[in-house]
Amino acid sequence: MVIIEHKKDRTKETQAGFHKGQKVALLISDKTEMGFIAVINGTHKGILYKNEVFRPLNIGQKIDGFIRKIRDDKKIDLCLQKPGYKALDAISQQIMDKLQQQGGFIAVTDKSRPKVVADLFGVSKKTFKKAIGNLYKKRLIALEKKRHTVAEKLTGDMSGIFRSP
Repeated sequence: MVIIEHKKDRTKETQAGFHKGQKVALLISDKTEMGFIAVINGTHKGILYKNEVFRPLNIGQKIDGFIRKIRDDKKIDLCLQKPGYKALDAISQQIMDKLQQQGGFIAVTDKSRPKVVADLFGVSKKTFKKAIGNLYKKRLIALEKKRHTVAEKLTGDMSGIFRSP
């Protein structure tokens, strides 16, 4: 492993040209008890842990993913969503799109079952709750006991309310 010093006193872990948070092309090559083994950009292998995969994957499937972590033993952990808070904008936009498609409300809340959230949005319940909190702080949605709704003041196209990735 090589540690590279960057501006603002941050360090970035690298392994064979990969770095934490990097978008990569994945080819699912095997399924294990821990999750899925994937070939990264056709050169290295990494793992997608099963407790972090919220959609069906098949051996031979090609998908985009991200480097979650490069471990001290030089193995690479992967994820399907951007790691950290950068993922929230994409998930938040997905939630807002779903709200608009369904007339301004969805019957999914922080009390919904994790499987319902994963099936609907392809993310963990924890990530969903962070995105909902983010939207609520921005006053873009209203929280109700059995559903979330678009805030009354919003109408029209909401695609410009999120930062671009």
